[in-house]
Amino acid sequence: MAEEEDDPGFDEDMDDGGNGADLGQGKRKQLFSKELCCMMYGFGDDQNPYTESVDILEDLVIEFITVMIHKAMSIGCQGRVQVEDIVFLICKDHRKFARMKDLLTMNEELKKARKAFDEANYGWVLK
Repeated sequence: MAEEEDDPGFDEDMDDGGNGADLGQGKRKQLFSKELCCMMYGFGDDQNPYTESVDILEDLVIEFITVMIHKAMSIGCQGRVQVEDIVFLICKDHRKFARMKDLLTMNEELKKARKAFDEANYGWVLK
């Protein structure tokens, strides 16, 4: 019983209020703030939105990504997340699925274009 009190549980370790994005000295590690500011401006917000608004959105994005990755890890190969797992999770949401399909198609086209560019300029392919 005393060992359980000395060893804090998983929930207590993760309950830092920042979903793993805090650095420990009270500073937040801003992973998506620049992109979120641009997105907020594109959707009609001010060019320099409130920091608190960006922080809240960043927390929501990090939470969404964390939940999706945990779900993907539970349905696919243990310890690995593959694109097919994410596709399976998103396939019921038609808007997200269509956007993901567009992004994956665009990624493939960019890979082909880079490969063709490298072959044309250098006569060899970078891997």
